[in-house]
Amino acid sequence: MPRPRLIPCLDVAHGRVVKGVSFVGLRDVGDPVELATFYSAGGADELVFLDIAATPNEAATMTSVVAQVAEVLSIPFTVGGGVRSVDDASRIIEAGADRVSLNSAALADPGLITAIADRYGSQAVVVAIDAGEGVVHTHGGRVATEVATVPWAREAAERGAGEILLTSIRQDGRRTGFDLVLTREVRDAINIPVIASGGAGSAAHVAAALEVADAALVASIVHENPAGLSGLRREIMNLGVALRPIGAGNE
Repeated sequence: MPRPRLIPCLDVAHGRVVKGVSFVGLRDVGDPVELATFYSAGGADELVFLDIAATPNEAATMTSVVAQVAEVLSIPFTVGGGVRSVDDASRIIEAGADRVSLNSAALADPGLITAIADRYGSQAVVVAIDAGEGVVHTHGGRVATEVATVPWAREAAERGAGEILLTSIRQDGRRTGFDLVLTREVRDAINIPVIASGGAGSAAHVAAALEVADAALVASIVHENPAGLSGLRREIMNLGVALRPIGAGNE
């Protein structure tokens, strides 16, 4: 059985990594290529980049970032934000990303999940779900829909998603722990991996999430000290979680 993964997440806007609380109050925290290099050396199993500006004029900027990151990384990375078509996915994957992450566009057109999976394989498609009060939110977590979280996760899996990236809006950026109840509900409902996101504030929080999910996203906890990722890994392993050895790839 695959070991759980530790995945730093970098929110990118206008070519810079930013961070906020519950998706607002964004502040600049660094250069994406520099941070990617730190995280890869520090033992990240994968990386996720989310283009939170995601406007049409940002497409060229993000493609450039993807290409630069691909040059320095030897671990898989996923890119999301602004992927609204198969052509958008192709642009990102051909620039060097291993996977694309779909969010609002998948809700608007669930067939997009299948179309990208048919072209590149399910392993190249991650469906990101921003969840709050039992329903899925769009537009960076700002707009609530009437779509229930767990049924949408199940549909996404059935349509060809390879993984679900589940973010608790309430917990995002607060460093008070993941929403383990929600994460378990989604994980129990589907047969594809679930990445827990939103709330990591300590090694104990991450270890708890990895008892429920297949992987955990970390952001604030490492962005302020990227070189501390290796120490975080050690703490998590000391809590009994068997992470992959650094450089183990997709074992």
